[in-house]
Amino acid sequence: VLEKLRDKHPIVEAVLDYRQLAKLKSTYVDGLTKVIAADGRIHTSFQNTVTATGRLSSTEPNLQNIPVRTELGAELRKMFVAPAGRVLVDADYSQIELRLLAHIAGDEHMIAAFRTGEDIHTVTASQVFGVPPEQVTHEMRRRAKAVNFGIVYGQQAYGLSQTLDIPMAEAREMIDAYFRAYPGVRTYLDETVTFAKQTGYAETMYGRRRPIPELRIPAQRMFGERTAMNHPMQGSAADIIKIAMVRVAERLRAEGFTAKMILQVHDELDFECPVGEVDRLIAMVREEMEGVAELRVPLIADASTGETWAEAK
Repeated sequence: VLEKLRDKHPIVEAVLDYRQLAKLKSTYVDGLTKVIAADGRIHTSFQNTVTATGRLSSTEPNLQNIPVRTELGAELRKMFVAPAGRVLVDADYSQIELRLLAHIAGDEHMIAAFRTGEDIHTVTASQVFGVPPEQVTHEMRRRAKAVNFGIVYGQQAYGLSQTLDIPMAEAREMIDAYFRAYPGVRTYLDETVTFAKQTGYAETMYGRRRPIPELRIPAQRMFGERTAMNHPMQGSAADIIKIAMVRVAERLRAEGFTAKMILQVHDELDFECPVGEVDRLIAMVREEMEGVAELRVPLIADASTGETWAEAK
């Protein structure tokens, strides 16, 4: 509500700024300071059976929700530093849920875009707005990106109109244009919802099921349909990162690495690594992360390093 009132009065902007600063201070600055252990580190706990999607969750403290999208929030990541002689290595799957959508839905146009290495958001913008890729503007790409990820999460016209702050009719036309560009995705999503209504669950590409009782409750049916659309991608991404973690851990032991895997944040693995091992570690981690599943499109893992978590991200 405050976001919608942002341009109505100067105090709204001030309240929003205050809320952001108060949240950063209480949750992260004060909160994390209280849980620094005797060894100067912060130790989290990972739960394997809490999330409905199958992803690991981090608790006491939650190190998976350290801000990264806002410039000020990202500054907090500078607090996390590697010991002397070591660096932090961040390995992150690139657009894994969109790649899984292309693979599972089998849409030939989306598969072709990923196989040729084109930027999927630029390709989508070109299709949705009817212009050649070289004429796609930054704003067109931003909107196409919102549609791409919105579709993965079962977003409808209302949700997209709120995300982009555009009229409902315009959002609906963007979604219709998206499905004209990627007809295989529309067919797949419809079939997935039908399957979930018949069976009461959705499943990942590895066969792990998520019950969706909301589909049988009229007031929650829309949520159930969005869950049915999203679980095959988000759940499969959770399965893939876990398999990758196991394989990476086995190779760290078997090949005598000094590097340690210290954190998992959704589609990202973080390591603490001696400077002399960095190249060997990155090569091994990318090999395991990218080779964990045979998809119709390439799985890509990007790796970066830094003395702080902010630099490594």
